[in-house]
Amino acid sequence: MQSAKLSSLGSDTRTNRIIILLLSAGFAALLFAAGVAFYVQRQNEEDARMVAHSLAVEANLGAYASAAERMETARRGLILTQNASFARIMDEAERNTRTQLRNLAKLIRDNPEQIARTETLRGHLDTYSEHYRATLGLRGSGRERLLADFANDRGVLEIRASRRVVEAMLVEEVRLLREREARQLRTQRLFTWTLVATGLLLLAVAAATLVLVRRNLVDLRTSRAELRRLNENLEEAVDARTAELKRANAEIQRFAYIVSHDLRSPLVNVMGFTAELETARKAIAAYLAKGDADGWSAPDPATRLAIEEDLPESIGFIRSSTQKMDRLINAILNLSRQGRRTLAPERLDLVSVVRGIVDSLQHRIDESGTTVTVGTLPTIVNDRVAVEQILSNLIENALKYLQPGRPGVIDISGGSDLGRAWIAVTDNGRGIEARDHDRVFDLFRRSGVQDQQGEGIGLAHARALAYRLGGNIEIESELGVGSTFRLILPIEWQSGAEDA
Repeated sequence: MQSAKLSSLGSDTRTNRIIILLLSAGFAALLFAAGVAFYVQRQNEEDARMVAHSLAVEANLGAYASAAERMETARRGLILTQNASFARIMDEAERNTRTQLRNLAKLIRDNPEQIARTETLRGHLDTYSEHYRATLGLRGSGRERLLADFANDRGVLEIRASRRVVEAMLVEEVRLLREREARQLRTQRLFTWTLVATGLLLLAVAAATLVLVRRNLVDLRTSRAELRRLNENLEEAVDARTAELKRANAEIQRFAYIVSHDLRSPLVNVMGFTAELETARKAIAAYLAKGDADGWSAPDPATRLAIEEDLPESIGFIRSSTQKMDRLINAILNLSRQGRRTLAPERLDLVSVVRGIVDSLQHRIDESGTTVTVGTLPTIVNDRVAVEQILSNLIENALKYLQPGRPGVIDISGGSDLGRAWIAVTDNGRGIEARDHDRVFDLFRRSGVQDQQGEGIGLAHARALAYRLGGNIEIESELGVGSTFRLILPIEWQSGAEDA
């Protein structure tokens, strides 16, 4: 089952990576398409401008040719009719021709070959104008000779040469126009194919993403169903385990009660016979003392040593051991009774609870010269007796294990967060080594110098009570600096906490 879960997690991770890669590819395709579209648009604008430029050159060449032909027609009319109106038409046509030539020179300034041809046109026009003005006033025989050999007239030859140059320029512009139109067409096709390819790529990415998302959703639904089933099984297992723990806890409590009760009977006998031995020893010692006073013969020194020193020492050891065992049995009986006690939750003002504990310890506090401060504490709903026992144990320990030669300071503070309340008891006492932080909560385990009375049960009992109330006790301590014991409890009473 664990392997299947890990495999499912790995599959989800791979699927998510693939989806991210596909989305990244889609965005990259969009960026690429946008870049190509921008480039193609700029290129298309440039191609359109060049096409329009070629068309403008062609139009200007046509206008120049038309103006030149009109100029030649007016010159011929003037030669044939000698009518002054043709002279005016001739002058107007010449001005128009030169205007068209200047416009043409502006348009073709980026084409060296066309510039050269334009300069050639300009030379033909200048020669033509000079010849026109030279023949303007011809009369009589001069005019007759001009008309007789008009086909070889210098003006006619210049006009014919201009036509050839214009035709060459038109051929070049047509070639450029076709080339630019072809480039514009290629650019448009590139744009179209780019859009098609990008669209297909986006469709493929969308389809793949849709398939993966759908598969992921199916896996999620399957995982949720499996998780729901596992939760149901887990609840059943927890209930069964809780019942087992309840039975085991009850058995342990009964066993502790029975054992401690059964141990008490022989212990009472041992303590009673120890008292009898002490009484007999005192009687023997009195008898020996009386014999010494009456002059009786005293026993040998070894016997006297056994009666006066060895027996009292041995009886003292027996009495101290039985007293310690009696305290341990009482503690076990107390733990057993506490475990069977029914918890009674109520609203507790922890400031009042702590101040009551401090007041009960005020005599010891004054004797030790300890300063105790109680800060702001939360209000909770819990069992008063259990909470008082826990806090009393923590405060008594802080008071018990002060650092000799240093004025004691105990600070009790608290707060709440995320439905949990905490109460911290901080002291500047002896502190606890890091390796003993967990051990101090074990039964019959103590830390540091054993110069204070105790059996090592208090903290174990306090943490057990905290567990039963749905909480815990944490420790922070540094040897020689001090300790902080933090009791953590739910703010509101948790149903079922008593069974924990």
